[in-house]
Amino acid sequence: MRAFAQWRLHASPSPMPHTLQLPRLPRLLRVAGPPARPGPTGGTRPLRACAWLGALAGLLCALAGPAFAQALRGQTVAQGLEHPWGLAFLPQGGFLVTERPGRLRVVGADGRVGPPVAGLPPVVAQGQGGLLDVALDSGFADNRTLYFCFSEPGEGGNSTALARARLSEDGTRLQQVRVIFSQRPKVSSVLHFGCRVVEARDGNLFLVLGERYSRMRQAQQLDNHLGKVVRLTKDGAPAPGNPFIGRPGALPEIWSYGHRNPQGATLAPDGTFWMHEHGPQGGDEINLPQPGRNYGWPVVTFGEQYGGGPIGEGLTEKPGMEPPLYHWTPSIAPSGMAFLTSDRYGPAYRGNLFIGSLKFKLLVRLELEGGRVVREHRLDPVGDRVRDVRQGPDGWLYLLTDSAQGRLVRLLPP
Repeated sequence: MRAFAQWRLHASPSPMPHTLQLPRLPRLLRVAGPPARPGPTGGTRPLRACAWLGALAGLLCALAGPAFAQALRGQTVAQGLEHPWGLAFLPQGGFLVTERPGRLRVVGADGRVGPPVAGLPPVVAQGQGGLLDVALDSGFADNRTLYFCFSEPGEGGNSTALARARLSEDGTRLQQVRVIFSQRPKVSSVLHFGCRVVEARDGNLFLVLGERYSRMRQAQQLDNHLGKVVRLTKDGAPAPGNPFIGRPGALPEIWSYGHRNPQGATLAPDGTFWMHEHGPQGGDEINLPQPGRNYGWPVVTFGEQYGGGPIGEGLTEKPGMEPPLYHWTPSIAPSGMAFLTSDRYGPAYRGNLFIGSLKFKLLVRLELEGGRVVREHRLDPVGDRVRDVRQGPDGWLYLLTDSAQGRLVRLLPP
């Protein structure tokens, strides 16, 4: 039985964001989903027990409901990639793909996987760390400049870093490699690197950073980069207009704070910056980071401790902390994020937001109205963990699957 057949979509009647809630099912179904009850501040907090009848009713409603959209089909473009993580499209055709163990590869338009590109700096390829996201500069066709983020070794452990480089004309080597930003402090951890990079329309770069798991409380402090979104120039300097420039005790690169482990980021068609982040046990979030705003982690969350129990005071909202636009309880383990702007799949898909699910091996399609999520669909085009989602220059959606024999997949209509 597929896990996504067990979901029900609930639209909150209050100004709080939409949420998915699922009654707890037996262990053999491999999902755990708490219902909701009022939290101490009027939000909702998960419970750990519920009735089998509720689970069965939820399953039957989901099977009959609109969340089961007509599935897309996957067409494998390339295979044999070891835990691919980030994807970019080369202007003359072909792709750049990062592999988490520390390799960057050029994949031809015909699907041929090239040898590792030379010139990468040292990478900590342990746990969730490694070579992670890659993005082409908006002027790549002329300057061949790209950006990549990775887990960088150093005194005290490791941290997320962002580098700028030039791809050689023959695509075999990185040239003029320069690390333009390093997350501070470095931590002895192999978890929660975050690491998605997006160029905004003004030419500045957004970089999302995890709080490294063991340092989650520092996500609320402004003297470090843990659990932050930073906004940088293409040389790695704090971007002009950042909200904390000149504030004593605050790092000037910071754009927003109180984040956990972001693994998806993109620009909406109107140029707005969107991101999502992993919650703990429940509470994955979509956020639209605004300058200087606090997104709550770990003071506010819809998730709970691994194994159960509240995090902190168990709050789901608090004055001065931004609620998520949308969240999932239980977690879907989101990764990758893209808006569809083409008509390749018909008008119903245009403007939808697509997010991969590592946990349930699915692609999530979200319909939006007025900047809010109004409907969610679960698609299963690849039957594998989805690590990245991108729209290509040809208007098709492309996925990376996360496995030792990962694939680059083009999505086609049924």
